[in-house]
Amino acid sequence: MFEAISRLFGKPEAAVDLHDPKLAVAALLVHLAAVDGTMTDAERETIKGALMDHYGLDESAVEKLVREAARRDAEAVDFYRFTSGITRLEMEDRIEIIRMMWTVVFADRKNHELEDNMVWRIAELIGVSSRDRTVLRNQIRGEKTEDPAL
Repeated sequence: MFEAISRLFGKPEAAVDLHDPKLAVAALLVHLAAVDGTMTDAERETIKGALMDHYGLDESAVEKLVREAARRDAEAVDFYRFTSGITRLEMEDRIEIIRMMWTVVFADRKNHELEDNMVWRIAELIGVSSRDRTVLRNQIRGEKTEDPAL
């Protein structure tokens, strides 16, 4: 009986997936796009493009990844399951993840305070400095819009 209970609780939930940076990043991007209450087509396309470019995936692979990421995000109670593996990546990769996040934020040419807060929290969790986060925000904002109010 003890062995059965140990097997039940001893198995980490989808251990392989939790350490897959592609799935973790996709889940964070999906959550970010919807954090303001709605995911626009522009945000959806930006997520796909960012994942295709960064990971060299084709459209079919990205569609599958985004579907799985949305499922995992819906099951998640916090960001730790996604950020814990990302912290093991090189700083350059972690900075690129924050860049992708800002690209999603500004895809609809708006910057909702919940989006801003989420990028700040993820940057903190994965060890990207406030300075780097702010520089990236300003770069992406400048690329996406000329509106200084954003």
